[in-house]
Amino acid sequence: MDTLKIRRFREDDLQAVCELLSDEEVMRYIEPPFSLQQTEAFLHFAGLSQSPLIYAVETANRDFVGYVIYHDYDGESKEIGWVLRRAFWGRGYAGRLTKQLIEKAYAEGKSAVLECSPAQAVTRHIAEKFGFAYLGQRDGCEVYGRKLGTER
Repeated sequence: MDTLKIRRFREDDLQAVCELLSDEEVMRYIEPPFSLQQTEAFLHFAGLSQSPLIYAVETANRDFVGYVIYHDYDGESKEIGWVLRRAFWGRGYAGRLTKQLIEKAYAEGKSAVLECSPAQAVTRHIAEKFGFAYLGQRDGCEVYGRKLGTER
């Protein structure tokens, strides 16, 4: 099983992030595919900022897998999530990353929250698999939460 490393983004990740975010199938439930300029602005805002909202994910061979979402959601929770290259779909990576991010949030004394499009069945399935409860909708997304101390 591949080892997955979560790390801070670097400037030289731009091309890989652009390939990810310009893929229509990857972006299907998120928003329209990004241009290079949109990707660069997003990377600087969300990944290269002082307090990042996203972190790069790579294999032990340094293959860029995609990114995870990990940032404060509210005073008690961290928002977690992932956006993965299609080449890495169906390998269990989303589940493994979800487990890692839940553990990281819990270690920080925080609960975990996932948001997704109502049509995004895979994310909903993973939320349910990991014991997240449906909390309702926010800004057109379904919101799922898992309280600190909920073991599974």
